[in-house]
Parts: sequence; structure tokens; C-alpha cells
Amino acid sequence: MLTLNLLVVISLAYVVFLFAVAFVAERRASQGKIGWLRAPMIYTLSLSVYCTAWTFYGAVGYAARSGLEFVTIYLGPTLVFVGWWWLLRKLVRIGRAQRITSIADLISSRYGKSNGLAVIVTVVAVIASAPYIALQLQSVSLSLAVFGAEDMADLANPVDGVTDGLWVAIGLAIFTVLFGTRNLDVNERHHGVVMAIAVEAVVKLVALLAVGVFVVWGIGGGVADMVARIDASPVSTWEVEGGRWVGLIFVSAAAVICLPRMFQVMVVENADEAHLSTASWAFPAYLMLMSLFVIPIAVVGLDIMPEGANPDLFVLTLPLSQDQNTLAALAFLGGFSSATSMVIVAAIALSTMVSNHLIMPVWLSFQDGGKASVSGDVRRAMLLSRRVSIAAVLGLGYAYYAVSDGGEALAAIGLISFVGAAQVLPALLGGIFWRGATRRGAVAGLVAGFALWAYTLYFPSLAVPQSLFADIVEHGPLGIGFLKPHALFGLTGLDPLVHTLLWSMVVNAGLFLGVSLLSFPSPMERLQGAQFVNVFEHSSTPRSWAGGRAEAEDLLIMAQRILGPQHAQSVFVRAAAEQGKTGYLPDTTPEFLVDLERELAGSVGAATAHAMIAQINGGAAVSVRELMAVADETAQMMEYSSQLEAKSRELEATASKLREANEKLTELSIQKDAFLSQISHELRTPMTSIRSFSEILMEGTLESAAQTRYSTIIHDESLRLTRLLDDLLDLSVLENGQVVLNPQEEMLGDLLDRALSATAAGRNRPLTVLRDPAQEDHLIHTDTDRLVQVFINIIANTIKYCDADEPELTIRVNSNGAALALDFIDNGSGIPARSQSVIFEKFARLDDQSKAGGAGLGLAICREVMVKLGGSISYLRGQKGAAFRVTFPVEISRAVA
Repeated sequence: MLTLNLLVVISLAYVVFLFAVAFVAERRASQGKIGWLRAPMIYTLSLSVYCTAWTFYGAVGYAARSGLEFVTIYLGPTLVFVGWWWLLRKLVRIGRAQRITSIADLISSRYGKSNGLAVIVTVVAVIASAPYIALQLQSVSLSLAVFGAEDMADLANPVDGVTDGLWVAIGLAIFTVLFGTRNLDVNERHHGVVMAIAVEAVVKLVALLAVGVFVVWGIGGGVADMVARIDASPVSTWEVEGGRWVGLIFVSAAAVICLPRMFQVMVVENADEAHLSTASWAFPAYLMLMSLFVIPIAVVGLDIMPEGANPDLFVLTLPLSQDQNTLAALAFLGGFSSATSMVIVAAIALSTMVSNHLIMPVWLSFQDGGKASVSGDVRRAMLLSRRVSIAAVLGLGYAYYAVSDGGEALAAIGLISFVGAAQVLPALLGGIFWRGATRRGAVAGLVAGFALWAYTLYFPSLAVPQSLFADIVEHGPLGIGFLKPHALFGLTGLDPLVHTLLWSMVVNAGLFLGVSLLSFPSPMERLQGAQFVNVFEHSSTPRSWAGGRAEAEDLLIMAQRILGPQHAQSVFVRAAAEQGKTGYLPDTTPEFLVDLERELAGSVGAATAHAMIAQINGGAAVSVRELMAVADETAQMMEYSSQLEAKSRELEATASKLREANEKLTELSIQKDAFLSQISHELRTPMTSIRSFSEILMEGTLESAAQTRYSTIIHDESLRLTRLLDDLLDLSVLENGQVVLNPQEEMLGDLLDRALSATAAGRNRPLTVLRDPAQEDHLIHTDTDRLVQVFINIIANTIKYCDADEPELTIRVNSNGAALALDFIDNGSGIPARSQSVIFEKFARLDDQSKAGGAGLGLAICREVMVKLGGSISYLRGQKGAAFRVTFPVEISRAVA
């Protein structure tokens, strides 16, 4: 038989091997070589943390005591994973979208980022996990005691040592600290731990199958003889208690969702949502293989082991009874793997919750009066708090193990934790499927359900004989039988597990629904509810931050202490680049604050991240009460403030547009009045001149020279009147779309020459024109006369309005192959900014009316002409003088068509 010392050496060698596996995986991940680390099968094997020492050892004991009832523990998870598309896919999507770090963080985020609710979930999870951790310590201690047995009696019923459990807890704490707290950001996957768990999954499966094969063919005589043994055994008796079977299937299904360790590997460690598709069939297949030989091992153990032997240890004691030491050592490693993988992942998940929602809020509140962002090294404190939390969680599990004295069967201990973890289910399912669920409803249901579970199942499990708990279980508190834990309010005749499950879940779900219907969710809850319930329609977190007084420097200091300098600076540099800024300090826009909150949430949880940014954005410290009591009212006020500020910004933007429109209308009204005055003047002046000089000519007393001079004046005034009427008619025709284009082909340079020649005669001072003939080498197919009309108007305006001592006009031509852009830029003072927006209107004239030679229709006509030609004319801002850009396709006739 293997000696205990040799077994310890084997165990230490196995632990060193797991360290090596975890180290290699972590190193490859740090080098970016994570391809196979994110394989779907690795993810599926990591889910095997569901199969703990209860499954490896306790399932056989469960079958020996209750027959096929052990199957219910596998049916629940199987149903959940077969229906992964309905629930698990949504959980994983929410986890990735919201950067969820734990099940407490998810529920906190859903209900308005309530840290107080996260504290309640954390307390429930830690207390509910204590029996399960105790189960693992008990199983390892019992298995060590088996190898220390001196005779068959000791082998059949070994006595586990509490001291052994302590050393096991210490060893597991060290391993978890080394590989479970290397990364602060929980969304940076624990590749080393996950890979070690995947290896352990293979080891425990191979070990259990090896023992099963040995039992069936090595002891049982083959399949036929084994079937005969099973038929003759009381284990095969088919006694189904309907209520208990349904309850066990339900509670195991709830546990695979709500147990912190399962949430950790299933949601937090998930690298690809598509992995669920593989896990939906591979994980049930794994469970089927783990349960394949449970009945044969239980039947053979009852047959050949001494009466009264502990059936929880048949997996070990059967090989040892047949002197199969190597197989027994392999079975021990399988059970050791089952226990350690569960404890490690549970410790990581629970320590994250304890650190983020219990320790860190208190620590932050004592740093320089609550100024969390500028005092102490938050990152170092976070790592220390998680390591302390791991030790505390394992210590609590050991305490339960020591107080309960390991008297319960393994399956019974596991079911206590299952029912406790299930208390989170109503708030979880209601939160992701019902937008009307409220924080008050979640708190009411969770607290009531937890209290009933603790009173009717948890504390009775600690009731050693002659203790106060034992008396309460037997007679009720103060002898009130109506309040006996196992017959609460007179409900008798039920199995204790079913009794607790019925009372706790009915009250929990009832209060959750009732209080939610009677209360109204806060603005933050409504926003988060929409994000969670409609997660497949929302790709980002709600934009709930309004502009505050946050300085980018303060946010960077805080982020560096949480994320580390390099990571924090990369986040800020990336945000600044996205905003089009150089450097590393972006504007503290609402979008940036949301992105930063999401980054911080990966390290400290959503509620704490939200509170830490809130204290900087609002310029106030976050008190202990705010951090520990949810800061629900604060979040609500922030959201109302955000909505008011958003509305204020909308109103301000609308008012600004109205002011601009009013200014433009006022300017146009002034221009229109000026136009009417000018047009009446322009019409009256030539008409008056024509009438006056015509009357003089009609007298017939003038000399020939005077008659010629007066006739010339009448002729010029008639031409002036005709031009004015032509402009009005031309503009009307263009606006009504009645113009007929006459396309022709002509070189651009020639068109500009024509325009310059047409304006040369009217110049009263020299104008220097700067051109590059090489740029003008373009063949234009358009209504060239209309285009020249536009050029003439622009050049004429330069002659009239350029106030430089030596007027100068620069003509530049730019081409991108499909279109030409002509820039006409003079060296004057330009057009006033307030007039730039109205110069293309029909009534627009510059303030200096003495320079205006027309009625202000020229640029309006140019605009309409260019629209008809398929191009555009615009004022070119940012130049030294007045500048216009004329843009049109090279083949305008085709563009128009």
C-alpha cells in the first residue's frame, strides 16, 4: 500500500507540474501567443470546475445512499447548456459589453451601478460558498486519511484531521495568490489558472474513468456480470420523489449560473461568445462521462467493502482494497484536482467581489478624507486586498469545516451551497429579461431569501449535538414549534432541502416581483435596464455622463494608480487621437468618461469605477456611506442633472440657431429695404433723365451739338435701365428653371481672357492679375457664355470693392480629375464676417453703397448660373482678401444630364 509520505511527494510533484503549466500559459499570453489558450475546448474544460470533489467522490456516495437521484445534479447544468442560446449567450454578451468582473458586479451594474446591492450579493456568495469550500477541504483530508489507514477498518471509515485541512487551505491560498492575482484587470484573462484547470479537468476525468474501467472489468467480471450486480443491488431501486427531483434539477441548474466560480469561468473568462456553441454539447458530454461509472462503483463498493464503510471514498478505497496502488494514486490526483480547481476559481471570483465591493470602498474612504484619486497607490492596494480576500475566503471555508466537524455527507454539504447561491437567481434573471425590475425589489427578495436559507438550512448544518442550534432545530427558538427551521410556519412533511428551497425561492421571487411593481426605477436603472435587456441591440454602455468639472490630468492620475502608468497612458493617448488632438490629454467629453469608466470597471468593478469618476467629475469626495450604501440617490441626481444639462444644451443650441436665423433675416430685411430703395432709385433716375432730356429735345430750340449730347445721355440711360431689367429677368428665369443652356467647347484660359477683356474697359484704376497658364490648360464643355458671365461678375466686384492701394487678383486653378476649382483671391480687406453669409442672397449689398454700381443681384445670379451648370460658387474663408471659389465638373453638360 502507498505510504502517506510517498503520496505527499506525488501531490507536491503534481502541484509543481500545475505551476509549470500555469507559468507557461501566462508567459505565452504575455508574449501575445494566445491562440490555443483561447481554444473552445480549453474554455469547455475550464467549465469542469462544476465537477468538484462532490462529483468525484460524493456522487458515488450519493448513489450508494439515494440511488439514481445523483443524476439530478447533472441534468440541471445539461439543460442550461443545451439552451445556451436563450440565457448563457446573453450573459456572456452583457459581461463583455459592460466589462463585468463578477456576478456581484453584474447585478450591481444592472440595478443602477449600486455598490450596496453588490455588497449584499458578495456577502451572500461568500457565506454560501463556505460549505462548498469546506467540502473540498474535507474530501482532500479524508483522502489523505485513507492512505494513512493501518487496517481495513480504518480504510473503510478513515477519520480526517482538521490539521490536514488547514495545510490544504494554506497551500491552495498560495497557489491562488500566485496565479490568480497577477493581473489587476479581471477582464485580462487568467490564462495560467484556466490552463491549469483544463489540465486538471483531463486528469480527474481520466482518473474516474480508469477506476470505473477497473471496477467493471477488473472486479465486476465484465459488463454482463456488472449489470446483474446492479439489478440485485438496492442502488437500482427506482424511487423517484417528484418534488425532490424537480427541486434538485432546478437548484443545480441555478447553481451552474449563479455560483461565483461558474460565473467566473463561464462569463468573465470567456474570450469568444462562439465558444458557448462548442460548450453546449461538449460540457454535457463531459458530465455524462463523469457520471458513467458512478453506479457500478457504488454497487461494487457496497458489495465488497465492510458494512458501514464510507461510500464517499469508494473511488479510493476500492483500488486500495485490491492492492492497486498506482490506480489509487491516480484516483487521489483526480480527487485532488477536483477539489483544488474548485477552490482556486472560487477564491479568485470571491476575492474579486470582496475586494471590489467591501475592502476597497472602505480603504478609499480613509485615504486623505476620501480623495481616492490622489492619495496612495490604488493599484498596489487593489492587489493586496485581493490577496487578503483570498486568504479570508479560504479561512472562512476552513472555519465552516472545523465547526461542522466534517460530519455531513459530501453531497449534503454541496446542496447547502447550491441553494444559497440560487438566491441570486430571481434578481439575475429579472434583471436581464425585465426592464421593470428595480433595485429595491432585488434587495428585498435577495435579503429575504438569504435569511430564510440561512435560518432553515445553513445554521442547522452547524448544529452539533447539545448546542444552541441543535435545540432550535429540534424545538424552535424559545420553544416556538411554529418557527422550527425544518417545519417553518407549520409546513411539515417535506425534505429539509425542498422545504428550504420552497420557502426561500417563493418569498425571494415574490418580494422581487412585488416590490419592483410597487417601486419605480431610477433614471440610471432605466438606462442600465435597457442596456441589459436589449443587449443585442446596444453595442455600448449608456452615455450617462454629463459635462462636469473633471480635468484630464486628475483622471489620468487616478487611472495610472489603478490600471498602471503604461496602460492608463495608452488609454488616454488613444482617446486623444480619436478626438483629433495631439498629446496624451483628451477632452473630458461624456463619451470619454464612459470609456474610461468601462476601463476602470475591469479592475475595481462598475459601481466603484462609477463612484470614483463621479467624485472627480463632480469635484466632491465619495463618502463611506455613498460607497457602501449604493450611492443610489447620487446616481439618480447625476442622471437628472445629466438630463437637465442635455436639455439645456439642446435649448442653447436651438437658441443659437434661432439667433443666427434672426440675424440673417434681419440682414436680409435690411438688404431688401435697401434693394427696394435702390431699385426705385435706379429706375427713377434713368427714367427722370430720359423724360427731362426728351422734353428739352421736344422744344426744338437746341443746337446740333447739344442735341447730340442730350440724345447720347438718353441712349446711355436707356441702356442702364435695360441692363437692370435684364438682370431682374435673368434672375427670375434662372430661379424658375426656364433657362436653356447652349453647351460649347472652349479652353479655360480663353474663357478667363474673355472675362478680363470684358471688364478692362470699365476699370477706373489698374488691376494686376496673377495667373498660371499651365493650370488653365483644360478643355471645358459647357455653356461658356454663362460661365464667362460668372467670371465677369467676380472680376468686376474685385474692381469695385478691393480697397488695396494697388489692387491685385490671383486666379488659381485646382483639378482632381473629375472637377475643377477656380479660386479668385484679391489683396483687399475682404468681406466682413457678418456679411459673408448673405452675399449670395438676392438683395445683398455691401455697406459701402458708394462703391456699388448695381442693385445687388450679381452674386445671386452667379449662384443660380452655377447651380444650373452643375457646379457651385462659395465664399472662401481664411484668405487675406475677398475670395471666391467656383467649382464645376470638367464636362458640365454630362454632369447636368
